[in-house]
Amino acid sequence: LVGGRGGDGCPVITFPDYPAFSEIPEKEFQNVLTYLTSIPSLRDAGIGFILVIDRRQDKWTSVKASILRIAASFPGNLQQVLVLRPTGFFHRALSDIAFKFNKDEFKMKVPIIMLGSVSELQGYIDKTQLTEDLGGTLDYCHNRWLSRRTAIEGFAQKVKQTAQILQSFGTELAETELPNDVQSTSSLLATHTEKKDKMKEDIRLAIEQGDDILGSITKPVTENPEYKLNQDQLDNQTTVERLLAQLHETETAFDDFWIKHQQKLEQCLRLRNFEQNFREVKAALDIVSERLSAFTDVGNSCSHVEHILKDLASFEEKSRETVGKARMLASEGDAFIQSNHYAVDSIIPKCRELHNLCDAFTTEIERRGNLLNKSLELHGLLEKSMKWCDEGIYLLASQPVDKCQSQDGAESALQEIEKFLDTGAGNKIKELNKIYREYAHILSEDLKEHVQKVFQKQESMEEMFQKRQVSLKKLAAKQTRPVQPVAPRPEAFVKSPCSSPGRAECQALYFSVFPLSVTSSEVTELHQSRGGSTMDDEENLAVLRQHVINELIETERAYVEELLCVLEGYAAEMDNPLMAHLISPELQNKKDILFGNMDEIYHFHNRIFLRELENYIEYPELVGRCFLDQMEDFQIYEKYCQNKPRSESLWRQFSDSVFFQECQRKLDHKLSLDSYLLKPVQRITKYQLLLKEMLKYSKNCEGAEDLQEALTSILGILKAVNDSMHQIAITGYDGNLNELGKLLMQGSFSVWTDHKKGHSKVKDLARFKPMQRHLFLHEKAVLFCKKREENGEGYEKAPSYSYKHSLNMAAVGITENVKGDAKKFEIWYNAREEVYIIQAPTPEVKATWVNEIRKVLTSQLQACR
Repeated sequence: LVGGRGGDGCPVITFPDYPAFSEIPEKEFQNVLTYLTSIPSLRDAGIGFILVIDRRQDKWTSVKASILRIAASFPGNLQQVLVLRPTGFFHRALSDIAFKFNKDEFKMKVPIIMLGSVSELQGYIDKTQLTEDLGGTLDYCHNRWLSRRTAIEGFAQKVKQTAQILQSFGTELAETELPNDVQSTSSLLATHTEKKDKMKEDIRLAIEQGDDILGSITKPVTENPEYKLNQDQLDNQTTVERLLAQLHETETAFDDFWIKHQQKLEQCLRLRNFEQNFREVKAALDIVSERLSAFTDVGNSCSHVEHILKDLASFEEKSRETVGKARMLASEGDAFIQSNHYAVDSIIPKCRELHNLCDAFTTEIERRGNLLNKSLELHGLLEKSMKWCDEGIYLLASQPVDKCQSQDGAESALQEIEKFLDTGAGNKIKELNKIYREYAHILSEDLKEHVQKVFQKQESMEEMFQKRQVSLKKLAAKQTRPVQPVAPRPEAFVKSPCSSPGRAECQALYFSVFPLSVTSSEVTELHQSRGGSTMDDEENLAVLRQHVINELIETERAYVEELLCVLEGYAAEMDNPLMAHLISPELQNKKDILFGNMDEIYHFHNRIFLRELENYIEYPELVGRCFLDQMEDFQIYEKYCQNKPRSESLWRQFSDSVFFQECQRKLDHKLSLDSYLLKPVQRITKYQLLLKEMLKYSKNCEGAEDLQEALTSILGILKAVNDSMHQIAITGYDGNLNELGKLLMQGSFSVWTDHKKGHSKVKDLARFKPMQRHLFLHEKAVLFCKKREENGEGYEKAPSYSYKHSLNMAAVGITENVKGDAKKFEIWYNAREEVYIIQAPTPEVKATWVNEIRKVLTSQLQACR
């Protein structure tokens, strides 16, 4: 198919002279004809083809067979068949004769024209439409034609395959289910993008291939503008351009589809990220909401409420980031909704929930803050009332007795009382029901009970004032009898500076709460100075008891706050990651050693003991029952004191730590941590002093027996604590002290030895030079130690006990009386092989030790029996 055309545009197909034509397999021959007839345009092929059969070098028999074969196999319309017959004379003549006789045998619908030369052929087909071998000028190279057709066919196949692959890929994308998690969605987007990029590269290569083919077709024209492409070349150009256009259209359609698919995948990825963030943020919001719900306590004092408010503010600050993330996520979801995200129905409820949770949290924080502020306001009123009551009680207790016995003195005292009562307008609770109405939303049962007690105290105090007014009015109206004047006690009190924590600090706190009050001992002296007066003794004792219970409760509150301050300001900070860089490696994980069970002590006093004490504020003489009810819990002090040496040792090593200094700076404490670690020891000592004071003013009252029993129990705990503090200071003992049984007694003695074995001079010296030994009596052994005083101050001045030897109680005997000294007794060992003469500080101490040793020996004897 050289590209030539007949007069009416019929495509010319040339059968060149080929001797082995008959040997071509039929199937391949038909394939070639079918292919050649399919190349021209449908319009040209519809007109019909002109066949040029070149058989100039062939024999007639071969020509006949060729024509018959072509006639039988040609698949297209035929316009004309031109045969260049053999040029040899014999075969030429034979062809003329044979053709005439066998014309009908060819059975073609078009005429077959036998031509003798190429010049005759040019009469049918223009010279420009014939190749050089047929005498024409048409440019044709068969190898070039084959290469070009192969390239065009390959390109067409490439375009077809690309379209099929794109269609298949598009179907795959369309049918892909969107994943339900971020990782899968991100992976799917990356996979699809990678495939898309490969598709685009294949399309690019195909277009490049088509452009190369098109360039090779139009190259002659490019090189020589006067060159005219033949019709087949033009058809090839059209075919390649059509394929390129088809490829571009396919690419454009795929790009449009990919943009939508990519947008959907990216929306899906943003949605999955949104959903994941939603779950995380919601979980965080649930946690902060749960923690917020724990802020139910409205406080039991102003300082407590202020502490809770501080905690609430700190919690709100820490929660701000979580709430901020939630609001940002909700805004992100709102942006999705505005951009018509495909999953709007799923996003809207989540955004609504986030907005609701954030608003609810903010509202609840505000509500809690308002409640606490109201609680602070209420406790302020209660504390003002209590302060006013205590000032009034002090006023009654401090009025000079001698001056009140005169008419002028009584009038002056009355004016003093009336002036004080006038201050009640801004300090006392006026209407209990009004308080109940105004603070109903914060009044728990405990707080309501506290309000009632304060109001009752206020009423009791006002009743006392009324009684005093009645008495003073009688004295002011008429002098009943002369009264011997008694010198009043000076009322100016000078406070010494507090150099160390303990009783002095407690008194300082008491003075800060009751600025006009006096200590219990001072009121006692005032009471004693009124002997023989007309004032009621029972009333004065009630005032004294009230002073003691007030001091007990107020110092208890201060104690609880000090413990909390240490636990939050020091212990909790040891677990704070922001402070970790200040803690030396040796100090890390040593919190339990340093603070012992202080948290256990704090929880007992804050949650139980302080609240129980407050129940007895109107019945101070019954406070012994409060102590007895909680006596088992006071055993926790023994554990604290047993840990004390380890705590002190650790403190001595790291007292200069930057961490402790920074904590002290934040707390604005003037005293270092070791002073506060001593608080529990000081507090347990303080209880026995206060119980003694209360017992002194409650001799004939209900509850005196309970007070005495509570005092005895507290003294027992103090003894156990004291004994433990001494025992843990023992050094040099190889065994386990716990295996010796309970520590029963400990104390310092002078000791002489009188052993059967040993040098006589040693025995003589021993009789006259006693050793100073500290004895520890256990259930199974008695230990002899030497007391060593440590140099230094504070904790460092505490003594230690160097272990010397011990006696097994199973082999011990006792002689209770030694001639010549009521303070001596003997302990002998192994049938008096070793004898120790013990001299106690007092006969009473000796009697106590002898009785305790006798109990141990008796119990051993009973056990043996």
